[in-house]
Amino acid sequence: MKTIADHGIRFGRIAAMLPVRNIEKAHDFYVGVLGFEKTFENGTPVGFMILKQGNAELHLTLQPTHKAAPFNVAHMLVSDVDALHALCKGHGLRIIKGLQDKDYGLRAFVFEDPDGNRIDVGQVI
Repeated sequence: MKTIADHGIRFGRIAAMLPVRNIEKAHDFYVGVLGFEKTFENGTPVGFMILKQGNAELHLTLQPTHKAAPFNVAHMLVSDVDALHALCKGHGLRIIKGLQDKDYGLRAFVFEDPDGNRIDVGQVI
């Protein structure tokens, strides 16, 4: 059986899609706290939004009855995990897994965004 690689197909970027109950509140968090920039929005009222920060990209989708999953829905690599951890704590975000050095070469923690989406954050040690 042939695989995708056998056909010469290459994948481009993959962006996390985060469901949110209130897209403006989510925008305010990701832009105002984490420093993302809105690069696209769609719908009236807005039901979809693309946010970027450096090489990171998040897609927000309005889901008014969203119930957060009990697992990580996105993973971010950052240049200063300690600073982001302090920022998250300073803004009262729930820390699911505390900051620690992992045996697989990352210093990492997991937090919940205002909609309960669990984001795993790491920095290469």
